Amino acid sequence: MTGAWSSAARVLAVRLDALGDVLMTTPALRALRAAVPGRRLTLLTSRAGAGAALLVPEVDEVLVYDAPWMKATPLRTASGVDRAVLDRLRALRFEAAVVFTVYTQSALPAALLCYLARIPVRLAHARENPYQLLTDWVREWEPEHGIRHEVRRQLDLVATIGCRTADERLALRVPPAAARRAAALLDRLGVDRRRPWVMLHPGASAPSRRYAAAGFAAAAEHLAAATGCQLVFTGTVAERALVERIRGAARAPSVSLAGRLSVAELAAAIAMASLLIANNTGPVHIAAAVGTPVVDLYALTNPQHTPWQVPARVLTHDVPCKYCYRSVCPEGHHDCLRLVPPEAIVEAACDLLAEGRGLARAAAR
Repeated sequence: MTGAWSSAARVLAVRLDALGDVLMTTPALRALRAAVPGRRLTLLTSRAGAGAALLVPEVDEVLVYDAPWMKATPLRTASGVDRAVLDRLRALRFEAAVVFTVYTQSALPAALLCYLARIPVRLAHARENPYQLLTDWVREWEPEHGIRHEVRRQLDLVATIGCRTADERLALRVPPAAARRAAALLDRLGVDRRRPWVMLHPGASAPSRRYAAAGFAAAAEHLAAATGCQLVFTGTVAERALVERIRGAARAPSVSLAGRLSVAELAAAIAMASLLIANNTGPVHIAAAVGTPVVDLYALTNPQHTPWQVPARVLTHDVPCKYCYRSVCPEGHHDCLRLVPPEAIVEAACDLLAEGRGLARAAAR
């Protein structure tokens, strides 16, 4: 590492996406923070990403900003909120900034924010010439010349300024108090944590990423019959009705934690589970961070977000319209998920559960 980056002690990382995106950036954050002894790392992220960011050990401070140029942000005009964020960034006197984006996003709005905040060196991918907005410009070559996993993309970005790490695992620290609360809730619901239990998360923010409720119900029922595993459903408050519909259709005992867990408590519960079955959504990346095996029902909306460095089965059905990047299936058939049979979910779950028991026996010897 040379130049201003080698001495920058106060660094701003910008990742304005959701929970899973923040977690997939954590290996790069680790590399960025460890490159300079005593470096302090602040993460500017969205409200959706902040719950995970607060659990990342490499992050010293979290700033929350729902940027108006981001996809999930409600429409608004320039406001005092934006000015307040700019004033806060100026006051903190950062010496460097890294803007992390997926390749379908432009880094330039965030780069402009950092420029106006008078942060002297600024790194990001950019497709168009950023001129003075970036001092360190990494030309965008995805997807025309290939697609990397999201974790690898961000590691490659910080490597251009000499920041590397041998530990490329996702980072997440479960607070002990959250673990105690999650364990107590599971106990109250009658879950025997000494026996295998499977967590099922049937929701996702985008409709295009949701496996059908009937399929989830069939998979849950058949999995319980095949393995005797306990079934625990999770979801947001808004997903409670979905969870109850699935539980009602599945002729198998289950309990629900939907709407009852903070992000930290959800992470704690996932860490205790024998297995997670979920759509391509934030809990999959939490599972990867805490080492819980995953059956990932992966809609082919985009290719770069599969589980990272954790035992996993990624289930999908190949379709000509894959990689549409849409929140709603543009063809209306949803075949990339609809044509994944519940039996495939059960088979994948049984494989991972068997592998887990084998690893446990090996560790006990």
